[in-house]
Amino acid sequence: MSSAPVSKPAGRVSRRVDFAASPRPTLGVEWEFALVDAQTRDLSNEAAAVMGDIGENPCVHKELLRNTVEIVSGVCDYTGEAMADLRATLGTVRQIVRDRGMELFGAGAHPFARWSAQKLTDAPRYAELIKRTQWWGRQMLIWGVHVHVGLSSAHKVMPIMSSLLNYYPHLLALSASSPWWAGEDTGYPSNRAMMFQQLPTAGLPFQFQTWSQFEKFVHDQKKTGIIEDINEIRWDIRPSPHNGTLEVRVCDGVSNLRELGALVALTHCLVVDLDRRLDAGETLPTMPPWHHQENKWRAARYGLDAVIILDADSNERLVTEDLDDLLNRLEPIAKSLRCTDELAVVADIWQNGASYQRQRRVAEEHDGDLRAVVDSLVAELDI
Repeated sequence: MSSAPVSKPAGRVSRRVDFAASPRPTLGVEWEFALVDAQTRDLSNEAAAVMGDIGENPCVHKELLRNTVEIVSGVCDYTGEAMADLRATLGTVRQIVRDRGMELFGAGAHPFARWSAQKLTDAPRYAELIKRTQWWGRQMLIWGVHVHVGLSSAHKVMPIMSSLLNYYPHLLALSASSPWWAGEDTGYPSNRAMMFQQLPTAGLPFQFQTWSQFEKFVHDQKKTGIIEDINEIRWDIRPSPHNGTLEVRVCDGVSNLRELGALVALTHCLVVDLDRRLDAGETLPTMPPWHHQENKWRAARYGLDAVIILDADSNERLVTEDLDDLLNRLEPIAKSLRCTDELAVVADIWQNGASYQRQRRVAEEHDGDLRAVVDSLVAELDI
C-alpha cells in the first residue's frame, strides 16, 4: 500500500468474509498498559526489553508504540474467569516491569507525556500505518480495553452491533480516563475517544443491516487499497471474523481489575441480552447515525454528566439515570452469566467517581502536579 490509497491493478479480491461462529457467548479481554519510569513518571520506551524478559507468551503482546504492552485473556465463559486469567499474567508482567525500574499505568492517556518523544515498535504494519497517517498516526498516545463476545452466526453480527451502539455513551462515560493531553486538561473526560477517530478507518462503525453488506464494504476497502487486512478496520465496535466475536473497543484504559471486571460484565451482559432478544424474534432497537455521533461526543465531553439521546424519537436522559435502570434490567442476564457481583460494581463507578474525576481531584489536591496523578493511577492497580 502506498501513502495514498490507490486501486490495486492486479489480483482478485474475495467478496467473502468467513465468520468463525462461536457455539456459546465466550468472552475475551485485551487490556493495554503504558510503561512509566518509576522516578520521572514519564513514559518509558522499553517495551522491547520487557517483552524480551517475558519471552514467548501468547497472553502478552506488543503494540504500536514501544511504551505499551497488552495483556490478553484466553477464551473464557465468565467475567470472573477472565479476570483471574488476566490477574495471573499481570502478576508476572508487573514484576518484570518493576525489576527494570518501571510501573504499569492504566488510563486512556498519560497526563503530561509528549508524543514526539515516543518510539515506534519495529514491525512493517506499524511502519505502514505511520507512513499513511503521518502526524495523526504519531499522535496515538492512547490506551484502551477491548472486549470480545462470541456470537453463533454471522447473520447476528450486524443487528447486534447496530443496537449495541445505543449503549456506547454508557460504556465510554464509565471508563473515561483521559482528561489530560501533554500537560493540559482538555475539558474532555475522554480525549482518547476524540483522538482515535482521526485515523481513516477508526471511529463509529457503519450500520449495515446484513453480513453481505459488510462483506461488500470489506471488498471495496481492499479493492481501493484503503486496507489490506480486515484488522485494519479499527471501528469502536467491530466484527472479529476469525475469532467469531463482536469486539467492543469503546472503553478508555482502565487502572484496576475491579473496574475492569465491572466494564467487562456490563459489555458481556449487553451483547448476550441483544443476542437472546434477537433469538426471540425481536427487532432490535436502533438509532440514526447522527444520534450515535452526538452521543459519543457528549460522553467524551461530559462523561458521567452527559445527557444522552435514548432512542430514534430523540428522547434524552442523564446517562447515570439510564444506567441505574439498565443494571436492574440486566440482573437476570448477569445471573445466568455468573457476573452479578461484577455488574454491581458498575454503580460504584459513578457513585465514587470515575477515573477522570479521580485524576482531576488528585491534581487539585497536589497543586496541579501531574506526577501525582500518575502515582495515583499506578497505585490503583493494587485495588
